[in-house]
Amino acid sequence: MKHFSSLLLLILPLLTVAQPLLTLKSAIDTTLKNNFEIQIAANNVEITKINNTAGMAGGLPAINASVVDNQSSIDVLQKLNSGVEIKKSAATSNVLTSSLTAGILLFNGYKVTATRERLRSLQNQSELQLNLQIQNSIASVMTKYYDVVRQMEFLKIGRALLDVSEKNLEIVSARKKAGMANDADYLQAQIDVNSGIQNLKSQELVVDQTKTELLQLMSIKNFFSFQVKDSIIVDRSIELSSILGYLQKNPEYLSFEQQIRINEQVVKEVATLRYPTLRLNTGLNFNRSQNGAGLTLVNQTLGPYAGISLQVPIYNGNSYKIQKETAVYNVDNSKLQLLSLLNTLASGATKTYQAYTTSLQQLDSQQNSLELSKKLIQVILERFKVNQATILDVKAAQASYETTGYQLVNLTYAAKISEIELKRLHYQLKN
Repeated sequence: MKHFSSLLLLILPLLTVAQPLLTLKSAIDTTLKNNFEIQIAANNVEITKINNTAGMAGGLPAINASVVDNQSSIDVLQKLNSGVEIKKSAATSNVLTSSLTAGILLFNGYKVTATRERLRSLQNQSELQLNLQIQNSIASVMTKYYDVVRQMEFLKIGRALLDVSEKNLEIVSARKKAGMANDADYLQAQIDVNSGIQNLKSQELVVDQTKTELLQLMSIKNFFSFQVKDSIIVDRSIELSSILGYLQKNPEYLSFEQQIRINEQVVKEVATLRYPTLRLNTGLNFNRSQNGAGLTLVNQTLGPYAGISLQVPIYNGNSYKIQKETAVYNVDNSKLQLLSLLNTLASGATKTYQAYTTSLQQLDSQQNSLELSKKLIQVILERFKVNQATILDVKAAQASYETTGYQLVNLTYAAKISEIELKRLHYQLKN
């Protein structure tokens, strides 16, 4: 029954419905299509495109039409110098006013130019932030995808350990039948098999949960089970100098540069508030007043007009001066933030590269240690068959294989994660 349970556990995935295969490319493509953060960033780009117009900057004419019609009932009492007296109760009165006006800004200290440049910088910044979000999303889904691969490698190690425990149980069972093994060894062998089965089930749960996390990153609404057949292959050709040399072209860095330009345009916009504003105004007015009593029964006017208005700021409690000084400090702060960001990016890239190279240096020796631990298990099992090793020797060999196997998988995964981060900084992640 023990052997049957173990065999059933191992072949159960083969008896179920075949699961679809998920590749890294399909995971990235789905993420780029469905990811909520990317969609929000794309919408922000569209918003800045809509706002980046001459009209939003105040450089286009403004045309307005208005109509006002007032009806009233009044008591009229008028005494004229000719001696005539007009008196009437509840006399009706109607006043109709309509106008069509147009105005265009001629000059306001080049505020329109500064505002238009600010809107253009905002659009550039939103596009850079979209590119940054795309790179971040690709990096996140790659990291989680290879985490699934890592957990499946752990699952393979668990199955290999279970296989050793089952072989050990077979040997002890044969000895027991021949009267050459005690009950303690037999019970311990059974416990080891049961423990291996439980560990395998626990690791299968970890695999399933990691897959679910990957689907969540892909913004999949309906979770499903899938298979991953990739292995973790690390690119060993990355150089730190190329990463550091590219940091000033990184979208995050360029986005902060755009923020400096935005703040500089704000300074110019605030400075224009102290300049005169010259505006050309024109329009067409229609006015009609009709009264049921009184000296004037009907009064109607219709005609165009045109004129120039000049507004000169004289004093407003130094408000404009304070606004400009504040805007200048914002420019200084954004420049300091850019320097801080560059320092942070360089430090992070250096530390990541150090982890990357250290992991690569350990991979070859760890791979050799894993091969040696495999051979050790085979040797110990052969010696155990001929009663030249104990069950404790077998468990020690299993522990050695488990430790070296887990360390190799974790080292490979750590190197891959460092590679992904370095390529993200270098803007090299592709779908």
